Amino acid sequence: MNPLRKLCYLALTLTCLAGSGAAIAESKPVIKIGYVEGWSDSVATTYVAAQIIRQDLGYEVKLIPVSAGLMWQGVARGDLDATMSAWLPATQGAYYEKLKDKVVNLGVNFAGARIGLIVPAYVNAASIADLTAQKAAFDGRIVGIDAGAGVMTKTELAIKEYGLDYKLLPSSGSGMAAELERSIRNNKAIAVTGWVPHWMFAKWKLKFLDDPKKVYGEAEHVDNIANPGLAAKAKPVNDLLKHFSWEPGEIDSVMLAIESGAKPEAAARQWLDAHPQRVSQWLQK
Repeated sequence: MNPLRKLCYLALTLTCLAGSGAAIAESKPVIKIGYVEGWSDSVATTYVAAQIIRQDLGYEVKLIPVSAGLMWQGVARGDLDATMSAWLPATQGAYYEKLKDKVVNLGVNFAGARIGLIVPAYVNAASIADLTAQKAAFDGRIVGIDAGAGVMTKTELAIKEYGLDYKLLPSSGSGMAAELERSIRNNKAIAVTGWVPHWMFAKWKLKFLDDPKKVYGEAEHVDNIANPGLAAKAKPVNDLLKHFSWEPGEIDSVMLAIESGAKPEAAARQWLDAHPQRVSQWLQK
């Protein structure tokens, strides 16, 4: 074969191989992950994982903001492939008990999570029970997040269990934080529904009110929940979710960056670029 013909043949072969590789990449299914848009930990975890799934595993990812209830239903039905925002065993325990035969728990991504009532550190109240005698200072209200969230259900129960003559005001994650900031700026008492991990603990001095009746339960964990079909649909993604778990303090900088105005994609990319060894661990490389 003369040199020119050999060169043409090689170019044609490489073109075919490249086309074949593109076809294989295009054949990968879209991965749909549900998250709760108003929850800073949900946003941070989901966007970090999505970047890895796109960049390292080569799948297109569609992130879908939903309420907690729709998130669980979506994973159970297969409308969503997974969520990384399952608070267990208490906060979203009712959803899990109802749907546990239709989903797969792939493991914990954040240990030591907690929900409850949160107040500024300067507030005199130390326990939920203390709110009874300080109703006037708190304007007889507790500022909540989206109706239907696990922490809201638990707070409705806490109001009954502790005999509080308080009104629970539904809002959103951002709305609750705005109310909290306004009260702190004016040195006023305020009680909000809250949780850790959350960026607000890095921004302000806050404390949980003691809960001797254990209405909010003990320390919890945030888990990765998948539809049973994900393992067959995209095994590398399923494997990543089995191994994806934050170490203490890691998620904080991502949440703070987003709260400070960074786009979630940019905050996730910045963190991943600074921690390549963690990506390798999650991918089991």
